[in-house]
Amino acid sequence: MVAAAGLWDALTDLVLPASCAGCRADRTPLRAGACAACAADLQALRAGPVRPTPAPPGLPDCVALGPYAGVLRESLLSYKERGRHGLARPLGRLLAEVVATAVGPDRPVLLVPVPSTARAARARHGDHLGRLTRHAARRLRGAGWRVRVARPVRALPRPDSAELTSAQRARAAGAAFRLRSPSVRAVAAGRRVVVLDDIVTTGATLAAVTTLLAAAGVHVDAAAVLAATRKRDRR
Repeated sequence: MVAAAGLWDALTDLVLPASCAGCRADRTPLRAGACAACAADLQALRAGPVRPTPAPPGLPDCVALGPYAGVLRESLLSYKERGRHGLARPLGRLLAEVVATAVGPDRPVLLVPVPSTARAARARHGDHLGRLTRHAARRLRGAGWRVRVARPVRALPRPDSAELTSAQRARAAGAAFRLRSPSVRAVAAGRRVVVLDDIVTTGATLAAVTTLLAAAGVHVDAAAVLAATRKRDRR
């Protein structure tokens, strides 16, 4: 397990004229983009297993830092939608905690982030999950883990899933990815493979990437995410 103590003390930005990423309070001392209360709330979260109901076929065991609510939700929104790219480091370090919980004792690990579409990357001024993955990998390596990152999957253009039903999400996700690196099987050999995402809702995206990797001969051991939403049934 990666030590959690001091996680939010690694960065200080006390003089930056930004609001708290969690509660959006202004003119308050910040540490890693969050005020003391919000930083404490985030540090108190403990990763654990989650599973959408119903779970889509092919979804691996999934571990999340916490529910998509409160300070965690606001921090993710600040990072993804409000241009707070500096949050990539503290959020990535929290994602490393999730990976450590998902994998168990220290062992070689291959991290496979879910790819963003070109449209999403343009809208967010870069690959938001790629940034999180780099910081998670750095955190794990600093704790002595043997970590590699692979990007064997590319994302195809697809509709916004925010208003789709579970069945529609599953159909869209099933056609949303293509394997671009057949050599991933050799890279994955002898390693625990963990697929990364920021949020899990229905699990369709994680299941689609896992199924694609399985077709290439790669067994996915777990999925690690920062937040898990509560399902909203749209029939």
